[in-house]
Amino acid sequence: MSTRESQNHGIRRLYATALELGPLLLFFIANSRWGIYVGTGVFIAASAFSLPCYRWLEGRWPVMPLVGAFFVLVFGGLTIWLRDETFIKLKPTIVNSLFGIILGGGLLILRRPLLKPIFGVAFRLTDDGWRKLTLRWSLFFFVLAAVNEVMWRSFSTETWIASKMFLSFPLTLVFAFLQVPLLKRHWDGEESPFG
Repeated sequence: MSTRESQNHGIRRLYATALELGPLLLFFIANSRWGIYVGTGVFIAASAFSLPCYRWLEGRWPVMPLVGAFFVLVFGGLTIWLRDETFIKLKPTIVNSLFGIILGGGLLILRRPLLKPIFGVAFRLTDDGWRKLTLRWSLFFFVLAAVNEVMWRSFSTETWIASKMFLSFPLTLVFAFLQVPLLKRHWDGEESPFG
């Protein structure tokens, strides 16, 4: 990959990350100003807006944000319609558990690492590397589901929302960073971009 291609890829990745985090950040801000129901409406609108932007930027529909946005629409819609914040609080538990089950089930039942078709464009790993990475992410999604359960059942709505930005998101970044040695070790083909 040339320097220009690498820079363009880095810029696109930055925009894609902003599109993934933007709806959550707007939810956080709107909730702090106008409450959970307005915040949830903003979350739904921002999620719906970010998907076509992501499609235009990356040239494909993003699988995980697409599933997440579907559940934001369903559970956010139920939250607003029934005036019950429990639904939006359950959404991260259900989505993370679903991702964990799909990834783990792919390994156990299909004997396939289902992260490969999703991230195969970005990462070139050996089959063993894909299996290990998929297993780790599967287990981590269950950790995120458990964290969400503890936070929404044990703390105030404001603390639960803050935990999305200041606990779950940093945990995910740290976990992703900790996978770099595995990516280096199992990189397949040309020189690894991880050094």
